[in-house]
Amino acid sequence: MKKKPLLIGAAIVVVAAGVIAALAMKGGGEEALQVQTAKVSRQKIVQKVTGTGKIQPKTQVKISADVSAKITKLAVVEGQWVEKGAFLLELDRERYLALVESAEANVRSAQANATLVSENMMRSEKEFARSKELVAGNLESQSVFEDKQAAYQVEVARYDAAKNQVSQARAALKQARDDLSKTTIYAPMSGTISDLNKEQGEIAIGSQFQPDVILIIADLSAMEAQINVDENDIVSIAVGQEAEIEVDALPDQVLKGIVSEIASSANMTGAGSSDQKTEFEVKITITSPLETLRPGMTASADVLTKTNENAVSVPIQSVAVRTVDQLAMKGEERKDAEARYQADDDGFVEIVFCIEGGKAVAKQVKTGIQSDELIEILDGLAEGDEVVTGSYRAISKDLENGAVVTVDNETQADAVEQASGTD
Repeated sequence: MKKKPLLIGAAIVVVAAGVIAALAMKGGGEEALQVQTAKVSRQKIVQKVTGTGKIQPKTQVKISADVSAKITKLAVVEGQWVEKGAFLLELDRERYLALVESAEANVRSAQANATLVSENMMRSEKEFARSKELVAGNLESQSVFEDKQAAYQVEVARYDAAKNQVSQARAALKQARDDLSKTTIYAPMSGTISDLNKEQGEIAIGSQFQPDVILIIADLSAMEAQINVDENDIVSIAVGQEAEIEVDALPDQVLKGIVSEIASSANMTGAGSSDQKTEFEVKITITSPLETLRPGMTASADVLTKTNENAVSVPIQSVAVRTVDQLAMKGEERKDAEARYQADDDGFVEIVFCIEGGKAVAKQVKTGIQSDELIEILDGLAEGDEVVTGSYRAISKDLENGAVVTVDNETQADAVEQASGTD
């Protein structure tokens, strides 16, 4: 009978303790978050810069006419291989033949005129020399001498003008012959006719400022990817870096390449709008070209900018940012948090949540290079530390410094296994 009151009293104490604990949990908001974790380990990290663009021949020549005329002969078709010096096309020559004949006639006329003026000049020179002798012997008046002197000087000037006319006529003939020669176009290099823009009978417009491209000859054995890279990433790219190229038309094939050229000036699109982009063109020589590659194919490339074979790393989603106020634990003053965390110029601290005694403790880290999945930790963590890897919402928003958590890695493993089975 004495034991019964004791049991009842003990039960009351347990119930009261439970009620007090429940109230404390409810009032303090201490509800454990469920998270997933992983160990900090050393792994290989490859940092990449991605860009999109087109496949183009490394060497290609755009053929356009230097003179305007109708295409009277077209000796090639698209896709045809041509050797250097092979005949490609001919333009209408009649007009340019007429110009050559006219220029030749002008040269003959100018030369005949120069001959006549030369003879007059020599005759005037002799008369002037004879008058000079007569004046010296007082056999002719000074006025007659001066007239013959002036006449000679006029003939000399006429002869100089005639010679200039001959030179101009010869230059015009040279130009006319050059224009005539440009009506026949030969291949400047060996290659494939990769693009044919005109047909026989069409007009080729000759211009040095806005070329009217008739066809393109390309060396398809040496191809490159011309990609556009954002201005924020271009500083990481250097000539000689390796790249992996994927072509939309060739799925499941990854081509290897080397960065061969980086533009020194930017291309801007959508200027003045919300879609404004500043990009630089990067050329990547494809070191493993395929015969199926064609100019103009859409491609994307990953340039391998940095590699660390043995980096202390964590999953990229594990790294988050918080302000110093957000990192202060319950009951902790801001100055105490400031003693443990150093914010950057924007007021943020880069942190990773580690599991210590059932709680998520924020540790400030210094990061290095990163891949699509991993990020390098230069300072703040040690190999073997247990860090929070999920969920993303918990890491980015819900998780507080010092919060009580429960670790559930089985759910994460089941999800990964299910996804692998689906693939």
